[in-house]
Amino acid sequence: METEAKSGKGDNKLLTVMIVMLTVILLIGTAAIIIILKSSKESKAEAPNIDEVIESSVDIPELTTNLASDDYIRISFKIQTDSKKAKEEMTKRDFQAKNIIIEQLSEMKSQDLKGKKGKEQLTGQLKDQLNDIMQDGKVLDVYITSYIIQ
Repeated sequence: METEAKSGKGDNKLLTVMIVMLTVILLIGTAAIIIILKSSKESKAEAPNIDEVIESSVDIPELTTNLASDDYIRISFKIQTDSKKAKEEMTKRDFQAKNIIIEQLSEMKSQDLKGKKGKEQLTGQLKDQLNDIMQDGKVLDVYITSYIIQ
């Protein structure tokens, strides 16, 4: 009889421990799901819609310049900033932006600009250099809107 009573107490302790562990696992899983859902909603809310992108973007009209490979390039850009205030600053600094673009292109060969990778490298370098001159905001992205090499 004593052994049956002892094994009953052991079973109850094991059952209690299992229930506590399952409860803890469920609580951790629920907390993780809530955190993931909140972070995904915040990231979606932070992404600007197309109207906001256009309101904070500056067009750099078509430029024609020489490349290091003695080819000519005709190219234009749209520069996306993080705010209307930054857009105003970039509009005022358009001459500096054009200068940065021309300097960057004059160091490149037509081979450097071929393919997606070359264009991404150019826009990335331009973004970094344009951010260096910005004071009231920052450049989020640089888009090539037209592109011809002759």
